[in-house]
Amino acid sequence: MQDGAQKLSFGEKAGYSCGDAAANLVFMTMILFQTNFYTDVFGITASAAATILLVARLWDAVADPIVGVLADRTKTRWGKFRPWVLFTALPWCVVMILAYSTPKGWSMGAMIAYAAITNILLMSIYSMNNMPYSALGGVMTGDVNERAKLNSFRFISVNAAQFLVGGLTLPLVAKFAVGHDLQYGWRMIMTIWAALCFVLFLITFFSTKERIQPPPQQKSDFMQDFAGLIKNSPWIVMFAMTLVHFAILTFRGGALYNYYHHYVDKAAMYDWVQKLGLTGPVLLSGAPRPAGILEWLGYIVHGDRSNLANSNVADVFNSIINMIGTGVTIIVLLLSPVLSKKFGKKAVAAGGFGLAALSTFAFYLLGPTNVNGMVALTILIAICYAPTIPLIWAIYADVADYSEWKTGRRFTGIVFATIGFALKSGLALGSSSFLWFMAGFFNYNTKLPDAPQAVQGFRVCSGVVVGLLFAVCTVLLIIYKLNKRLTIQMAGELAERRKQFKY
Repeated sequence: MQDGAQKLSFGEKAGYSCGDAAANLVFMTMILFQTNFYTDVFGITASAAATILLVARLWDAVADPIVGVLADRTKTRWGKFRPWVLFTALPWCVVMILAYSTPKGWSMGAMIAYAAITNILLMSIYSMNNMPYSALGGVMTGDVNERAKLNSFRFISVNAAQFLVGGLTLPLVAKFAVGHDLQYGWRMIMTIWAALCFVLFLITFFSTKERIQPPPQQKSDFMQDFAGLIKNSPWIVMFAMTLVHFAILTFRGGALYNYYHHYVDKAAMYDWVQKLGLTGPVLLSGAPRPAGILEWLGYIVHGDRSNLANSNVADVFNSIINMIGTGVTIIVLLLSPVLSKKFGKKAVAAGGFGLAALSTFAFYLLGPTNVNGMVALTILIAICYAPTIPLIWAIYADVADYSEWKTGRRFTGIVFATIGFALKSGLALGSSSFLWFMAGFFNYNTKLPDAPQAVQGFRVCSGVVVGLLFAVCTVLLIIYKLNKRLTIQMAGELAERRKQFKY
């Protein structure tokens, strides 16, 4: 007999969280840097990059439901979902490196084909790994409060990975590029992240256990499962909300990268990092670099305040901003289970997205020299948004519970797979629409990123457009009907039903 109120040990929660830490070494690189990697490092046009990103992520979105159907029907001594995490670990790492490697001496057509193929492969393996991983969190325990705690662990690890990616990627790329080129720098950093991914996936596999099983009398029937899903109104709302939510992430990542590199005043950023002791004298050609961990990590800006055009000051400031936001997020995440228990997941998530929308609009009002305002708004947005992160994923498990509660059939895999479809479609639309929006409304040319119209576009996208998208998510969460009272009722009734099952 399974225990619907199964408590999870610290080790199992931490072990489960490692899997999403690994996934986010790819995910956050994609969110923050992939658009600009293709245009600025790999060397293809904005339109080609937008098309590659759209096609690869839409294919990934299509792959998620396929993987969900297969995962729901997987039967092994390790469970339904854990084997997928194990057997995709090594291919994931190999393709991860290939996707951020730049061939030398190839024609533009061959380069575009290589980028498309490697990105599609990476997205396919991502789907085969991360969709079953996400579903795994829905079958480790039936206790709604334990799920909130599990997802808090998960997203603390996620944000630790985001801290690494956002804070170290650009400085280390610049560091490894010394004496080589940016292409070499990107290949080296992705090799480091890939090795770390492999270790983390193994930890997840060996430390977790699947406990919640479908009712024993349930027969496998994809059409019946899908028909039940279409009638699940909470799923419909969360599908739409996920589409918009993850479009925000890639749209905002591309917009903010350009905001810091082309809108914000470099002298103001230099003065700010100088107060942190992160500046140094200009290095003469051929002179050895100074010693020290910050120097090794690429966090020292060597340059003259009056001539910063070719310096790494924007990389360093952007990375520090990323780390500040992520550090605050990790701290505030700890409050998520407490807030959820007191107010319910829906109320906390809707409030967090609404406040994040208001804070994001304020970004548009900042002048290019107001770096303190940028830091302050980054902290404020992180405080508002952080509690929503684990709760959204716990809500997906509630959606699966709702189907079982209403129909007597449990199909966790297809719920997470279709949500994954919305997630990947949102990622695709976010990154591609940013490039198309910039080209269509602001005449964006990747060879002239500092053109006045383009700079104004980065400002509009970072503040106004992202704020509007946060507001759309807020409205959808208000419409979502599974409030605190109903989720507690469902959990209690399902636990009583499961006590009657014999496995």
